[in-house]
Amino acid sequence: MQSEYPLMDKARLFIDQFIDIMLNYRQSGHPGGSRSKVHMMVALMTSGAMRWDVRDPSKALADRFVLISGHCIPLVYASLAVVNHAMKLRHSWTGDPRFEIKGGEERILDPMDLLTLRRRGGLPGHAEFEGKTLFIKFNTGPSGHGAPAAAGEALALKHGGCEEVKVFAVEGEGGHSAGAHHETKNTAYGLGLSNLVYLLDWNDYGIDPTPHSRVVHGGPDDWFKPYGFKVVGAEQGSAFESVVPALYETVFGEQDAQAPKCFWFKTIKGRGYGVTGNKSHGAAHKRNSELFWETKKEFQEAYGVTFEGFGEGDPGGEAALAQARSHIETVCKAMEGDKAFVEWLTDRLVAIGDSVPRRIEGQRVDPCLDLLASDKTFTDYENFPSALFAEPGTKAPNRKGLERFGAFWNSYALEKYGRPLVLAMSADLAESTNIAGFMKDFEGRKGTGWYDRENNPGGALLPQQITEFVNAGLCAGLASVNFADEPEKIFAGYIGACSTYGSFSYLKYGMMRLFSQLAQDCDLKVGRILWVAGHSGPETAEDSRTHFGIFAPGVTQMFPKGQIINLHPWEHNEVAPALAAAFATDVPIIALHLTRPAVEIPDRSALGMPSHLEAAKGAYVMRAFDSRDKQGVVLVQGTSAVDSMVKILPWLGSQGPNLKVVCCVSKELFDMQPKEYRDSVLPEEEWYRSMMVATQGRKNVRDWIPDQRLEAFALTPDHDNRWRTGGSLEDIVAESGLDPESLKAGIDRFVAARR
Repeated sequence: MQSEYPLMDKARLFIDQFIDIMLNYRQSGHPGGSRSKVHMMVALMTSGAMRWDVRDPSKALADRFVLISGHCIPLVYASLAVVNHAMKLRHSWTGDPRFEIKGGEERILDPMDLLTLRRRGGLPGHAEFEGKTLFIKFNTGPSGHGAPAAAGEALALKHGGCEEVKVFAVEGEGGHSAGAHHETKNTAYGLGLSNLVYLLDWNDYGIDPTPHSRVVHGGPDDWFKPYGFKVVGAEQGSAFESVVPALYETVFGEQDAQAPKCFWFKTIKGRGYGVTGNKSHGAAHKRNSELFWETKKEFQEAYGVTFEGFGEGDPGGEAALAQARSHIETVCKAMEGDKAFVEWLTDRLVAIGDSVPRRIEGQRVDPCLDLLASDKTFTDYENFPSALFAEPGTKAPNRKGLERFGAFWNSYALEKYGRPLVLAMSADLAESTNIAGFMKDFEGRKGTGWYDRENNPGGALLPQQITEFVNAGLCAGLASVNFADEPEKIFAGYIGACSTYGSFSYLKYGMMRLFSQLAQDCDLKVGRILWVAGHSGPETAEDSRTHFGIFAPGVTQMFPKGQIINLHPWEHNEVAPALAAAFATDVPIIALHLTRPAVEIPDRSALGMPSHLEAAKGAYVMRAFDSRDKQGVVLVQGTSAVDSMVKILPWLGSQGPNLKVVCCVSKELFDMQPKEYRDSVLPEEEWYRSMMVATQGRKNVRDWIPDQRLEAFALTPDHDNRWRTGGSLEDIVAESGLDPESLKAGIDRFVAARR
């Protein structure tokens, strides 16, 4: 391959030009890290180390590329512009369909698209997995966030029997200082993700002027080898003679069957850009400045061309755009005139693309089958087995309902389809939060057991330690891997599920937010995530207020409408129908809020309450008005709140006021019901005469409160605007004002104020 290094260097030169020109015009973006990574990028794309197909980035079994921190996106845009234009030229010269890129204008990043950088409707300022950049396999931007997603993608591929498909994840050592990398590296070792390959740009600078080496000890060997990684480096990260052999050794050299990998390449941030280090990070040269023109001399000399306006100042306005177009055209014409380069590049790209397999022996995921969409057994809650439900009069926590549901789903999938539907994890809380059900037996059907990288790589429950953030990222990453032959039509893959305390929900939000954006706009179908906020509410009593999920679970509402469904089943038997109804939709994230204590399963028939299956509709009438004058409506949500309400139902039917009681399981599911049903449960005129009782903070239940003035009557744990303390369950329920006597007093106050 040494004879090809000069041709690789031509690709480097073209990419350099496109980086510079787009940033010179836009005056916004990240030149330093983009410039320093070009040699690596060319080697990755053209050496065969990464098995990918420029013609079809939707191929399920192509290697995947993730830009961990997202800000070096000009590198990716420029690289795609070079390879796409070369393919366009070769196709126009030959008419050979082997050189045609799939998808048309909406999918092909053309060199002129570079001038839309950071503009509405144009190329985003950070990495996004959609449209013209399906080459990028996750949305990234916040530092470190792409690492757990990349690990999740590697996990899905490994679990699906496709471990030979690799995930290449690019990062600089500044971004590597984010805590997400510590969690990701531990996870990669623990799960045996030998198909995860870090590509680390070691350039010693980030945004601020302090060198990385002044504040972080050691180098790449110190940062990765203690985590069980295979580590290979290139001391000359801007020389193909150094980069290509080291990259090859990383990917194809002697391997530990379970070891993840790191390839580092030592560079100068801002290589060839005229300014280096932190000064090159996030600011382009002033338009048409002397420094900008200096970067163009190498290309002019190499190809005997002159850029329009060379050496002159900024023409401004529309003239600046016209000039930038001419600069792009100059580069494209130079490429067109270098037939030998174009033929070499396109032949390499086609050969690499043709090497991507359609099937892999031992592949576990059927690429023609969307399990949730095609098999209604998973969501037909009206016909769920009786073993999913607890008997009236017994005591059980609602989290136990999750355990039974998980065991039912995955044991059924394993028996019928040979693999689990859900890959689940928790931060050393799998049994505690009952998400462990996803690996357990159910009614004679075998579960998968715990995942083990050597002894049980088909296990559905991952042995995660305290990796809260990464668990969310694993779910997001694995749910973005679609094994389908037609990924724009169906999703063939896994659901990710993770759990933690409700009070720690914020540790999951960053990755959920990025996945939600990806799911909204990605052209390919993606999977789903079950986000379990366990041990939530004030019911985590003995743990005291550091562990109460009263306010923190509100982060599960910080999404556009239609992007998440929140579920608040108050008792064990409501869990399965609520989950089934949520997963019967196409909403990408389901947040399930569960609590710790066991409560008595109500005898609904004796109490005149509807079936627990009504939880699937998001809200139902727990107590209807009797024949007396109507005095208002009580909306109630959360385990202790509803449990106390059930205890005072006899009082409401005798000496108490005549109130309708509506159990609120999910505002999102309720809003999806037909208007006729919604009006039968909570007509608007009754809604405006209601009070709220809930185990969450008042702000978190405002979707159920139609008029801010009604908040004065809400009974919630923050009734006095103070953090609760701690103690027994009874102590904290009473302190929260949610015990039966407090509910009676609050109801009397509400009714009195309405007279």
